[in-house]
Amino acid sequence: MTVIKICGLTTLEDARWAARCGADLLGFVFVPSSPRYVTPDKVAEITGALAAEGCTARFVGVFVDEPAEAVRRIAAACALHLVQLHGQESPPYVRSLGLPAIVARRVRGAISWEELASFRPWAYLLDSYDPRRPGGTGHPWPWELLAEGGRRLGRVILAGGLRPENVGEALRRARPWGVDVSSGVEASPGRKDPDKVARFIRQVREASESLPPAGSDAIRRSCPDGHATNGL
Repeated sequence: MTVIKICGLTTLEDARWAARCGADLLGFVFVPSSPRYVTPDKVAEITGALAAEGCTARFVGVFVDEPAEAVRRIAAACALHLVQLHGQESPPYVRSLGLPAIVARRVRGAISWEELASFRPWAYLLDSYDPRRPGGTGHPWPWELLAEGGRRLGRVILAGGLRPENVGEALRRARPWGVDVSSGVEASPGRKDPDKVARFIRQVREASESLPPAGSDAIRRSCPDGHATNGL
């Protein structure tokens, strides 16, 4: 089954709804320039409340070129299961974190599969290129590029321009391990539209059922030992 990440969450209400609808990963953006930025203190409140309610989704923190020590500190304070790196972080930087990481890259043209493979992260995320924004652009890219070479990487999450109306087509064209959506299910920047979130997740589940499995085992079994927190 395709893994689903709902990103750019800023409130407990939105995060709780995404989890209840079936999201596997809940993303929080720690990039001050983003309209979806949320403070570590706020995220700690959200993740603490969700954990107390028995939430089984994984918590992901999104960072851009942040010092490694700051990433580790925020990850610990917010009980994050994963970190997502959306800047120019290098393979040595990723290894130095000591945390399960999603390495994100923006697709501008041809994809350098060899360069990506050198990171050896928990997962990869491919997003749309925008010279002004590292993510959350709302614009699609040639998804078939992923289908052509992404199999060798294993877990690849597709992002960029996804919404309830086109995610089924994206799955058929790109065959990703997972999908990531932010602006495509929003009512306004940083606030989700409950109906869009529910429809997006439903469309992914329905489309996934008609496709052969891609990637690796279920999300619960694939999180490295020692990094799951709060009993999740």
